[in-house]
Amino acid sequence: MTDNIARLKELFPEIITEGKIDFKTLQAILGEELEEEEEYYRFTWAGKAQARREAHKPSTGTLRPCKEDSVNWDTTQNLYLEGDNLEVLKLLQKSYANKVKMIYIDPPYNTGKDFVYKDNYKDSLKNYQQITGQVDDEGNKLSTNSNSDGRFHSNWLNMMYPRLQLARNLLKEDGVIFISIDDGEVHNLRGIANEIFGEENFINNIIWEKKYTVANDAKYFSDNHDHILMFCKSKENFSIGRLPRTEAMNDAYKNPDKHPKGVWKATPLQAKSGSDENFTHTFPNGINWSPPKGRYAAYSHETLDELYHKNEIWFGADGKSMPSKKTFLNELKSLGVVPRTILSFKEAGHNHESKEEIKNLFETGVFDTPKPTRLIRLLSIIANISDKDVVLDFFGGSSTTAHSIMATALELNKKINSITIQIPELVDEKSEAYKSGYKTITEIGKERIRRAGSKIIEEQTEKIANLKAKSESKMMQDEALAEITTLQTNLDNLDTGFKVFKLDTSNIKGWDGNPDNLEQSLFDSQDNIKTERTEEDVLYEILLKYGLDLTLLIEERVIEGKRVFNVGFGALFICLANDVTAKVAEGIGAWKEELAPATCRVIFKDSGFTDVEKTNAVQTLKRFGINEIKSI
Repeated sequence: MTDNIARLKELFPEIITEGKIDFKTLQAILGEELEEEEEYYRFTWAGKAQARREAHKPSTGTLRPCKEDSVNWDTTQNLYLEGDNLEVLKLLQKSYANKVKMIYIDPPYNTGKDFVYKDNYKDSLKNYQQITGQVDDEGNKLSTNSNSDGRFHSNWLNMMYPRLQLARNLLKEDGVIFISIDDGEVHNLRGIANEIFGEENFINNIIWEKKYTVANDAKYFSDNHDHILMFCKSKENFSIGRLPRTEAMNDAYKNPDKHPKGVWKATPLQAKSGSDENFTHTFPNGINWSPPKGRYAAYSHETLDELYHKNEIWFGADGKSMPSKKTFLNELKSLGVVPRTILSFKEAGHNHESKEEIKNLFETGVFDTPKPTRLIRLLSIIANISDKDVVLDFFGGSSTTAHSIMATALELNKKINSITIQIPELVDEKSEAYKSGYKTITEIGKERIRRAGSKIIEEQTEKIANLKAKSESKMMQDEALAEITTLQTNLDNLDTGFKVFKLDTSNIKGWDGNPDNLEQSLFDSQDNIKTERTEEDVLYEILLKYGLDLTLLIEERVIEGKRVFNVGFGALFICLANDVTAKVAEGIGAWKEELAPATCRVIFKDSGFTDVEKTNAVQTLKRFGINEIKSI
């Protein structure tokens, strides 16, 4: 709410009086642009106002590091965040605002049987604990949204609305979101997405052909598709990516006149729009051409003559037919193909393929409704994914997105990182997953990333070994060595690791019930760190409150027997030990001089030293040019 008031103040400073909005002044400024009629176009439902407010409530929880579940903790830039995505998205608001290039989510479709996140707006963190069995053994477990519920659609919309609001904040200005859904809620989803992202930022409703078989026992139609709604944060900044050309597309290009530019295809000279309705062009060979009725010339007279003299106009094999332009394949390959609104199972995969991918990794079907990695791969190209981009999936499921992004990063040789968020939903005790030893969806998701990463490395290593064997032949040597170098470089740059963090209550005592002024409350009392929490727990909570990336490089040194953490090459030093002396501060100052950061902050634990040592430590740090010193 404070952020919204600040934005209004920037636009209309005169409407803010002692921190509050003067609505009468605001109305006077807006003039007649107010809707006061009872009947007007709007999209609403029971609980919408509360759902909107929920997105603005800060989380009272934190994310605790879980190194034992992670892979390549010290080097990876990927995240796996275990917890209710509403709470986790709130915790990411500072650290990841405007940093995510692409979001893909496959939320519950609200079939009346599937899982629905049950929010308790009074204390959603406590509700999460009940859901995951941390508080109530009887379990206020994961629930379904029954068709018999009088607020069947409203419940689902209340679940989705705040999550999409929070997700939008994380998108870069050129970022995009893809949301999978079926016919049951696609109309409602489009309504709330229009409101949150802006109707003007709607890109398309992509139809994905999810099945290749026909259900002959269907009552009306065989259900063979899903919808994928695509919105961008700002159409002014977003540029859509083009898909790679297929061999079938290239086969249409021939070179009957042996043109030096290579193979080409005849394309029309007319366009759908234009200005000259009476355009007629006479080519140097005497042939007159006018666009068909209702069409316009795509090129000027000068350009048509230029194309003619470059032998890039085709008049048919007899030289007298309707003229067309020669479009050369070598000029199109780098441009790619404009995406179609329908993605067929041949290009984007299908449900059977996605289940087989799971079985190939786990040797059994541990997840019933995964999406194929080829689908996410295509969407990432459409999103125009690039080097150092971040992809987020906050309904992580079986971690298809994380798996696909690893494969995409390898193929493109780009540093593309993923953030996966998934609640530890309990699996059915009768399921194959449970029989295979997996108790929660998060256990499946984390294991899939581990196995997928290992398999990608194994396959790439095998390719390199096969090429090395071929390179022993002199004829193959140069070609094979070049490919080996490329494959090895791509493999060396690939990040198959992930850092796991788990949602929990704050590490700070007395904070959980007071969501107001969170950052200040972190520093306002002594001995306020919970005894069962580690220094690393508190360290990452500080990073979140400062809005720092959870994957920032963190170095550790022991100075005078105390652990000191260096975050971001000296931008922040944190020491949470007891019995700290001025000598520790001196060691921090010396470390800071080694790194020479542009700015530097230091945080201690308030109970970590006596008043005298605290004063001495502060003065010591100031001698090293460190003036921002806080204690928690």
